[in-house]
Amino acid sequence: MTQQPFELPHFYLPHPARLNPHVDEARAHSTTWARDMGMLEGSGVWERSDLDAHDYGLLCAYTHPDCDGQALSLITDWYVWVFFFDDHFLEKFKRTQDRAAGKAHLDRLPLFMPLDLTTGVPEPENPVEAGLADLWARTVPSMSAAWRRRFAVATEHLLNESLWELSNINEGRVANPVEYIEMRRKVGGAPWSSGLVEFATAEVPAAIAHTRPMRVLMETFSDAVHLRNDLFSYQREVEEEGELSNGVLVLETFFGCTTQEAADTVNDVLTSRLHQFEHTAFTEVPAVALENGLTPAEVAAVAAYTKGLQDWQSGGHEWHMRSSRYMNDNARSSAFPWRTLSGPGTSAADVGALLAAAGAERLRSYAFVPFQRVGPSRIPDIHMPFPLELSPALEGSRRHLFEWCARMGILSEGVWDEDKLASCDLPLCAAGLDPDATQEQLDLASGWLAFGTYGDDYYPLVYGHRRDLAAARLTTVRLSACMPLGGEPVPPPVNAMERSLIDLWARTTAGMTPEQRRPLRTAIDKMTEAWVWELSNQIQNRVPDPVDYLEMRRDTFGSDLTLGLCRAGHGPAVPPEVYRSGPVRSLENAAMDWACLLNDVFSYQKEIEYEGEMHNAILVVQTFFGVDYPTALNVVHDLMTQRMRQFEHVVAHELPVLYEDFELSGEAREIMRGYVRDLRNWMAGIVNWHRSVRRYQADYLAGRAHLFLPDHAPSVPVLH
Repeated sequence: MTQQPFELPHFYLPHPARLNPHVDEARAHSTTWARDMGMLEGSGVWERSDLDAHDYGLLCAYTHPDCDGQALSLITDWYVWVFFFDDHFLEKFKRTQDRAAGKAHLDRLPLFMPLDLTTGVPEPENPVEAGLADLWARTVPSMSAAWRRRFAVATEHLLNESLWELSNINEGRVANPVEYIEMRRKVGGAPWSSGLVEFATAEVPAAIAHTRPMRVLMETFSDAVHLRNDLFSYQREVEEEGELSNGVLVLETFFGCTTQEAADTVNDVLTSRLHQFEHTAFTEVPAVALENGLTPAEVAAVAAYTKGLQDWQSGGHEWHMRSSRYMNDNARSSAFPWRTLSGPGTSAADVGALLAAAGAERLRSYAFVPFQRVGPSRIPDIHMPFPLELSPALEGSRRHLFEWCARMGILSEGVWDEDKLASCDLPLCAAGLDPDATQEQLDLASGWLAFGTYGDDYYPLVYGHRRDLAAARLTTVRLSACMPLGGEPVPPPVNAMERSLIDLWARTTAGMTPEQRRPLRTAIDKMTEAWVWELSNQIQNRVPDPVDYLEMRRDTFGSDLTLGLCRAGHGPAVPPEVYRSGPVRSLENAAMDWACLLNDVFSYQKEIEYEGEMHNAILVVQTFFGVDYPTALNVVHDLMTQRMRQFEHVVAHELPVLYEDFELSGEAREIMRGYVRDLRNWMAGIVNWHRSVRRYQADYLAGRAHLFLPDHAPSVPVLH
């Protein structure tokens, strides 16, 4: 037998795997069903021996231990279908590298998932279509319309992102770590699996289904499932199938390390994601349930769903240990390694050392010592391939912003004064973001940047200083009320943030319909809610998980707000589906991450030494890997460079294919080319701004007070 490329690590699994007693019933049913659908003999993909060896009945019996026999059989059929789809796509399209045929195959599959069951479906042309049509008709009648929509979207993502994998294989391209995590969630199928957990346990109440805590539960579940699968499947996927979408290979390539080192790091990320799952389940989910007034039955449903996700983790691991599909020779037979240490000849010290190591791994996120001296921020050579252009209206906007900030009260609350505002020079940033802006447009953009930057300073200083999470949540709710969609009245402003937001909203949305206003309000809501997330971590003294940090950083930076302003006025020539597509989201996320990481590089001294801040990518890397500042800076800089290269890759290779897939008109293509120019200007303007302003410079920081300005008491809104 071929030697394993690395030794499987100890896995963090605090919950025991349990086996559903209906396992044999599910096995027998799924074998008959797969043959009826045409997936076995004659399919060119599987024989009966393949299905028996993979043992999906055992997988589902472990991952859904409490459902009845009928439900377990149906869930098992779904997993037989999804694994058959994966192997069928490999044989028919990946091995042949036939993207056109693969896309035609994928384009038909949503037709077999109508939200309204009275809608007819086409005649199936292959086992994948036949299986999907049968499963959809058997599953969705017992579920709500909201669940159907969520599950259909997850299924389409799982199917469509197979093209992303195929494109990478065609190009011989290994993704960067951030791109990989995002895309693996879609193509890996765990969000889809979480929908089946709802089917087996209880539906998540619609009122909270799209909140951050429920999203994080699903995403941490997904990441852990996928990273575990990557460890077990590395030998089959990378060495035998030539697959490039594997987390071990991604980290091996990014860090230039050995396969064993990459595997150990993948397991560290997996463990961190499970810790994040637990943190969210125990702290954020109860809060969101209370805030949304869930009934006791709804709270019980959320608890059942959360437990179902935990069962899936332990059960999925146990199946990987047993299935012939994966590399599991010499793997530790127990998910609880200390049990194997408790036999004869094993000392209590051995068990204690293992448990101490596990505890230290969890506690290191809470061991941050604020206000450490770190010296001036070290600025590496930053890859910026795009030229800088500045709006000629810059000087006028500088004068206007000072007057506007004074009138809004931004200079009167003890957080900013004129010197602090001047150190930001926000019109310089706006002039680079939109070099074609008129005076009026640049004044408005500068105002938005001032609102966002001031709020980002205000929340940790005012509410973090007081450890007042309740007041911060109230402020966030009131700010949302300052952005009416349909002309409803706004509350009388009680502070500068409310006053400035009311003014900016009225000037920006004057010619918009309610539906056009909604994405802008959502972007601002996401930003202000992310500030509360930062504040919660600050109060707990918790350095966030690396994946959670990068994703929330886009919101705390206000990226969606600035990108939304870039899209404004694009008109209907570009269908909304194009903006929601994988390539465009990948393009935007690469640009956002590059800008956020850039800000973390420049603001490191300001945040760590002077503000006691913990939301900085360099500190997150230091904490996670246990490395020093220069080493962590190199990791962040490498990731920045990879995100920029990904941006360029998407523009050169993925967008042209997207235009053809959507058959975009010449007008729409020109709009999208303009959007790419906007994003290039956005990044070029941001790096120029960081290099130019005093806000992050060591000599300026040394001469400033970093708490409240004298004789000022910032107001806090009260609930009447």
